[in-house]
Amino acid sequence: MSSQGSRRILLVDCDSFFVQVARLEDPDGAGRHPLLLVGGRSNRGVITSASYAAREYGVRSGMPTRRALALCPEAEVVPVPRGACVERSRAVREVLHELSPVVQAASIDEFYLDLGGTERMLGGEELAATADRIRRVVRERTGIAVSLGGGTQRVVAKVATRLAKPNGVHVVAPGGEAAFMARFRLSDLPGIGPAFLRQLEEKGLSTVKEAAAVEAEWLARWFGPGRGTWLWERVRGIDPSEVDARDRRKSISSERTFFEDIDDDDELERRILQLSCNVGRQLRMKELRARTVTVKIRDHDFTTRQAGNTQPEGLETDRAIFAVATSLLHQLRHRRRTGVRLLGVGVSNLVRQAASAQLDLFGDRIALESERDRTIARAVDRIRDRYGREALRPARVLEEPDK
Repeated sequence: MSSQGSRRILLVDCDSFFVQVARLEDPDGAGRHPLLLVGGRSNRGVITSASYAAREYGVRSGMPTRRALALCPEAEVVPVPRGACVERSRAVREVLHELSPVVQAASIDEFYLDLGGTERMLGGEELAATADRIRRVVRERTGIAVSLGGGTQRVVAKVATRLAKPNGVHVVAPGGEAAFMARFRLSDLPGIGPAFLRQLEEKGLSTVKEAAAVEAEWLARWFGPGRGTWLWERVRGIDPSEVDARDRRKSISSERTFFEDIDDDDELERRILQLSCNVGRQLRMKELRARTVTVKIRDHDFTTRQAGNTQPEGLETDRAIFAVATSLLHQLRHRRRTGVRLLGVGVSNLVRQAASAQLDLFGDRIALESERDRTIARAVDRIRDRYGREALRPARVLEEPDK
């Protein structure tokens, strides 16, 4: 890896990726609609992506389809072309591997590149020129239009794509990181979610410039040492994280949208158990454990809330994940009791199974799962692998548990 001061980082962001793929897959249908929405077409559907023309009407991703059509009644709604999206994403990534020594997929439509050390190979080409060349090659080879942000830090490259869209390039010169970041609001920074944003607003902070004026000591007092340091660095455009070509999985999640809102706690717990089983199975398949469990709720009015809990040791069993997730569900329900349209369970802070085991030398810590629990969970996995997923299930997840 290149040194922090000389890093040349780009973020390649596929513009309205799902819209582009839908148009490429159906040029005579979706391809002819300037006001195109991709997502669920039912009354309970949600928009995954909107064309730039539709966005001018106020339509945004994550918006209920019914609301989007009220804002833009002439829009055409098409389903997400999932298989084609995976293929197009893979094609973009293959091209990028030819153009950059280090490529990390941040999502299906975002890729970080580290071009540090390529200056001599590229004949001293400026990063902005390199970015523009990559933009043109990706479009020519895959049909996908991309925007690129660049700089010496990942966070700067990420935020710079906001100014590059659509189908453009914006590169921040070395030394200009802090001045560049100062033009944005805190809500524009990656990693600042709704809960943290509310905490910042309670302290009278809404812009990067306002947060940058606060001393590091006070940020640590207000938000804790870890988060305070993180914020102090990010508002100055400092991001020590590397572009990791190994592309390690950072989180696993499972969520469901219901045909009808659910307002019964017992039924929500049953659904949480199903989701916990899905997540636990994925963890064990990848030989991982998770220290952080998060529960996500989307209420009937599309208000999205979440809560998380971090454990001292990694978890991998359905039972342990369910125990933490149920507690988080109760917290969220206590704050607001209303119909739930979507429920999700996610895990993060992933570690390898062998690396997460710790000895409790004093015997005073109560573990959520034992080695016996883990052995049983893996034995159940083997039975399901042989006889099918339905061979063994918790009684509580059955449609008619009394039977």
